[in-house]
Amino acid sequence: MHPRLLDLTLSRSVLDRAAGRRRDPDLLKHLWEDPRTRVLRIGDARVPVTGPDDAPQLDLVAPDALGSPPTGTWVFLGQDLDGVPHVAVEVPQEAGWLGLRQLGEKLGDLAAGELTLAVAMTGWHATHTHCPRCGTPTEVVEGGWSRRCPADGSEHYPRTDPAVIMTVVDDDDRLLLGHNPLWPEGRFSTLAGFVEPGEPLEAAVRREVCEEVGISIGDVEYLGSQPWPFPSSLMLGFIARAVTTEILVDRDEIAEARWFTREELKAEVTAGRVLPPSGLSIARRLIEHWYGGRLDDGPRVWG
Repeated sequence: MHPRLLDLTLSRSVLDRAAGRRRDPDLLKHLWEDPRTRVLRIGDARVPVTGPDDAPQLDLVAPDALGSPPTGTWVFLGQDLDGVPHVAVEVPQEAGWLGLRQLGEKLGDLAAGELTLAVAMTGWHATHTHCPRCGTPTEVVEGGWSRRCPADGSEHYPRTDPAVIMTVVDDDDRLLLGHNPLWPEGRFSTLAGFVEPGEPLEAAVRREVCEEVGISIGDVEYLGSQPWPFPSSLMLGFIARAVTTEILVDRDEIAEARWFTREELKAEVTAGRVLPPSGLSIARRLIEHWYGGRLDDGPRVWG
């Protein structure tokens, strides 16, 4: 058994989602009347921040800073450890606002979880404005966690797309990394792919590895998960044991794949010939889990 991945960057939420409050039909009114309520303004997945660049904080405001309750997209995010309610409100983006990719590693546990949730939910609202059954514009209900069609009464909820992501290791304890043709030159990362309907997670790991690099997989072990709201994935991390080692890339998802020893990977990263994934992703943690410690970036780093 391998140790589980803990404290993944986007899995650090300590926010109580307080789902029971979503059923209150007057929730928005009550939140807006509560002077303790903290509002996170978000526009196109970007938010205002305060503080220094290396330790930013979300710029949360009281409801009266926005005036009347919002008429557009809003989401009740939950309550912090002190019972203070938090709400995300979609507003026009302003200059200087930052996104989760820039902020995720720098925020504290509460803020990182809050922003991850806000990005996921407002992203869902932006792409689900009409009823998929009849095309009628839908209404935001249940604290922003559902949309209802006023024409046929159907209710629609946010979906999460499960994706497997895995370190592939052979009998010599080498690590397999691949390069996607759309990535910057030199960037290598773990293999990953979406779970298909009716497919167990372990089967998805074996299928994706076989499809992308032609390698057969034996044992598969779960290590941890992290939400990835770009726009709506849940990354499920595994370590997979290779039964074969001959690489045959598909030339579609993977243009190049290589086996690395720890010494080889360290040398390539240090020299800047291999770019590891950013610390925001579970891919980086999976690689470091195999490596046995922190992998120092070389002179070139892709974020």
